[in-house]
Amino acid sequence: MLQDAFVLIVSGRPAQAASLARGIERVVSCTCIGLDAPLPPRRPLALVVDLPMPGALPEGAAALAARLRERPVPTLVLTGTSREAAESFGAQAVLPAATPRETVLARILEMVEEAARVARARTERLDRRAEAATGIVTDLFFRASADRRLRDAEADRGTETVLAAVSEVGIRDWLDVVWRHDAQVYQHTLSVAGYAAAFGAEIGLGGADHHRLAKAALLHDIGKSRIPAAILNKPNRLTAEETALMRGHAALGAELLQAQGDVEPAIIDVVRHHHEKLDGSGYPDGLAGVQISDLVRMVTICDIFSALTERRAYRAPLSVTEAVRIMTAMRGALDRTLMNAFAPVIARTACPDWA
Repeated sequence: MLQDAFVLIVSGRPAQAASLARGIERVVSCTCIGLDAPLPPRRPLALVVDLPMPGALPEGAAALAARLRERPVPTLVLTGTSREAAESFGAQAVLPAATPRETVLARILEMVEEAARVARARTERLDRRAEAATGIVTDLFFRASADRRLRDAEADRGTETVLAAVSEVGIRDWLDVVWRHDAQVYQHTLSVAGYAAAFGAEIGLGGADHHRLAKAALLHDIGKSRIPAAILNKPNRLTAEETALMRGHAALGAELLQAQGDVEPAIIDVVRHHHEKLDGSGYPDGLAGVQISDLVRMVTICDIFSALTERRAYRAPLSVTEAVRIMTAMRGALDRTLMNAFAPVIARTACPDWA
C-alpha cells in the first residue's frame, strides 16, 4: 500500500503549492491540483487543502469535502475563510492561510509520518487476514476432498476474516493480496467472497444477512474439491466429458454440505444453483425466474465478474470494461437491478480509492 503513497495538495495558489510540494517530496511523492481540478484516481496518504479566499467554497472543493466525509483522508486545511468551512473537510488540522511555510511543512510531515504508520499497520493486518483466510479455505477444500467433516465454525471464522478485511481496506486491496497466492481455486473462492462482502456493504445488508452472503460465496465452489486438478487447471479448452465433470461441482458441493447436517439451506441453495440463470439456461437444474433466490443471484454476479477478471490457466484476465460488456450482454440471464447495485463495487476495482 505504501509503495505508491503520495500527498495531494488541492490549492488555488500554484506558487505556494509548488513550494510546499518541494519540501514534501524530500520524504514522499507529492501531487498538486487546482481547487476545481479532477481528483487523481488513487487515494492519497494525506491531503492539504488550501482555501485562501473568504466566501463560498469553490464547486470542486465542496465536492471534495463531501467525498472526504464518506472516505476520510488525513487532512490539513489552510484557510482564509471561516473555520466552519474548513471543518467541513473533517480536517485533522486547520491553519491560517498566512502561516509560515516552515510551520505548515512541519505539520504536513507529522501527518505523513502518522498516516504512514497507520497504513503500515493496516497492511500488516491485511496480510495476516489473507493468510488466515487462505489457510481456512485450504483446510475446507482438503477436508471436502478427503470426505472428512467440514468445520462450520472455521467457515464462519473465514467469513468474518474476509468481512473484516474488506470493510477496512476495500475490495481492491483485498484482491491484490489474495492474488499474490498461487492456488487458483482458493484465489477465486477468496475473490468471490471479497466481492460478496463488498456487495453486501454496498446495499446495506444487516449483520446476519451480510455474513450469510459472504459465507455462501466462501463455500460456493466447495464441490470443486471433488474435481480432478488436471481438469481444474487445464490450460486449454475442456472436452465435452471434462465439461460435464466440471459442471458437476455445483451438485457435488450441495450434496457434500447437505450431508453435514448443520449448514443453512440458503447456503446450500447457493452452492447448488450459483450457475443457474434467470432465463433457464443455467445448470444443474435449469431453474428460471422466481425459482432463483436473491442470495443465489448476488453470488452469481460476484462469481461471474470475478471469473472474467481473474487470470486463468487458459487465458489472461479480461479488463473491467470487457467484463462489464459481457455481463451487460447477458440480458435475461442476470438480475439487472442487482447488477446496477453491484456497479459501485465494479467501479472500485477499476478506480479503487476515490470511487
